[in-house]
Order: sequence, then structure tokens, then C-alpha cells
Amino acid sequence: MNENRKLKIAWDIDDTLIIPSVATGLDIDTPNYETIAIYKYFQNQGYYMILWSGSGTDWAKRWGEKLGLEPDEIRIKEKSKDIDIAFDDCDVNLAKVNIKVKRFNNSISRKDWNENKKL
Repeated sequence: MNENRKLKIAWDIDDTLIIPSVATGLDIDTPNYETIAIYKYFQNQGYYMILWSGSGTDWAKRWGEKLGLEPDEIRIKEKSKDIDIAFDDCDVNLAKVNIKVKRFNNSISRKDWNENKKL
């Protein structure tokens, strides 16, 4: 690998960096501290960090701020040849390497939550 090139790592928000309230039974969405610890590890190594979400850039920006993640970039979630690694809760083909994060309480539907969540 070219030493001047940083790995670009993209992180999904919903069910990856946060656990939706519907999955926990709480009134609020909560941080997924295990995944955030992995994010922080890669960030501390100097990698280029990207936040994205199927819910849009405003959603990704809001959660990045709330979680104190300080990404290098926020972008629309879509397949991109420049992304080296993508972390997501779904089976995706968005990067050169795609890592599936375990969902908390996966048997609970997120449909209503996804349709009604607000910034």
C-alpha cells in the first residue's frame, strides 16, 4: 500500500453506530459502544473516516455530532470505488471490503421506526 494513502473507512449509522429505540425498548436511540470503540480505534490509527446513512447526510451529521465522532467526511451512502472498508448492519456491497455488524435484537422490525424517525 502507498504510505501516502490513508484507508477510507465508511460507517453506517442505524443499527451500526446507534441502536434504535425499537430494538432496546427505550424511549431514545442509544450509542452502540462496541462499534464506536472500533471506530475510535481506526480513527486513532489515522485512517480517513466517513459517516453515511440511508437516512441521508443530515442524519449522519447529527449522529456524528451527538456521538463526538469527528469524521473526515459525511456523504450519501452508496457504492464507491474509493471506499476501502464499509461497516454496516446489512449484507452490502459498498466498498472493497464490507463488514457486517451484529444487530441488537434483530427479530424486531425497524419498519415503523425507519418511517417515523426525526432529526
